[in-house]
Amino acid sequence: MKRRGANSIAANPVLIGAATTLVVVVAVFLAYNANNGLPFVPTYEVKADVPSAANLVRGNDVRLGGARVGVVEEIAPVKHADGSVSALLTMKLQTNVKPLPKSSTLIIRSKSALGLKYVEITEGPRKLPDGRAAPGFASGDTIPEANATPEPVEIDQVFNTFDEPTRVASRKNLLEFGGGLAGRGTQLNFALQDFNPLLLNLTKVMRYLSDSQTDLKSLFPALERAASIVAPVAETQARLFVNLDITFGALAEVARPFIQDSIAEAPETLDVAVESFRVQRPFLANAEGLFRELRPGVRALRIAAPTLASALEVGTPTLIRSQALNRRLIPLFRAVERFALNPLVPVGIRDLTQTAQILNPIVAGLKPEQTVCNYLSLWFRNVASLLSEGDANGTWQRFIIIATPSGPNNEGGPSSAPANGPGRDNHLHTNPYPNVGAPGETAECEAANEPFAAGQTVIGNTPGNQGTNTEKTVVDRAR
Repeated sequence: MKRRGANSIAANPVLIGAATTLVVVVAVFLAYNANNGLPFVPTYEVKADVPSAANLVRGNDVRLGGARVGVVEEIAPVKHADGSVSALLTMKLQTNVKPLPKSSTLIIRSKSALGLKYVEITEGPRKLPDGRAAPGFASGDTIPEANATPEPVEIDQVFNTFDEPTRVASRKNLLEFGGGLAGRGTQLNFALQDFNPLLLNLTKVMRYLSDSQTDLKSLFPALERAASIVAPVAETQARLFVNLDITFGALAEVARPFIQDSIAEAPETLDVAVESFRVQRPFLANAEGLFRELRPGVRALRIAAPTLASALEVGTPTLIRSQALNRRLIPLFRAVERFALNPLVPVGIRDLTQTAQILNPIVAGLKPEQTVCNYLSLWFRNVASLLSEGDANGTWQRFIIIATPSGPNNEGGPSSAPANGPGRDNHLHTNPYPNVGAPGETAECEAANEPFAAGQTVIGNTPGNQGTNTEKTVVDRAR
């Protein structure tokens, strides 16, 4: 009787060898095609136009967010109409990244210092601001060269930055920063703790800075242009910093407590300034107009400057001596204060105001009689000489008898009409209200300059302007 299983696969060396050979062949096939992905697995194929594919070979990784999502299947050169040449990459990606948004960018990066490369894809947003799905690349589409940004940096370019001056500066930085941070672990912990609210508030700031309307990308080209403009004066700026060092060295001597107190009190001072400047703005505007109007007078002061300087020299001792006068005036001002606080004073001031308002037209009419015709001074002078002659018994009034002209209606007796001839002297000349420049009158001193029209009857003001010449009174002052 034969044993069961004598004809099984394990008992057949040929079948065992065939199965072993098949497993080895499949393993070698899978290992050989490992870089191209597993067979019979669906893929998402896209192409990409890049400026250069140097050191990139078939089978290199394609990564998205650091994770491997595909491989480079083919690299082919493409010649453009302008004569430039770029590289066209054919990439096989996993289907879970399909579709890749059209705002995505890619760059060829170094994987190690040995020159191994990979393609890094930065995925764009899959949602538009309005909530709709963003357009993506279909299978077989080509990512344009404009999406191949930024420009890749090779490892040799990185190493070339570490020249001799850079290495020396790096050693100095490590030495200085190490000395500065040594023994300050607790302070660093507190600083990191305080960064949390800072970063929370910084989110809003960075959101505004990243907004397209902020146009932050134009700042650095503008700074570059500004640097190129100031480059010719670099030596002047260097001397400026040297001078600033001297200045700040001098300020360091008064940094504490003077400058420190100024900085500490600056916020409160600025708050007061904000409130006071709002009130001072009308005053400053009026002051600006005042100074503009004072320019002619100030310009004329240049001539009087020596006299003013002499007056100041004389006035300085006088002001010093006036301190005693000020002390003696204290009781006077206190009496004035008590007078001002008296409730009856406002009543009297109101009455005086009304009196001044009532006298204003009278004074306006009397003022030109003195300023134009000098009536008051002449009257007192003439009155003083009226009774200046006499004898031992006293003075008497001087007078002279003038004979009146003869004729009808002459001034020697009653008349029925103004005297009007027939003789040359029998004519009435009267002007009861001569012009003195009062409101509504001609600016002239008519009484002192009125001509005598012989043989004519003149009643009222003489036609024309007679001028303002009058006899002046002079008071001699002993020097």
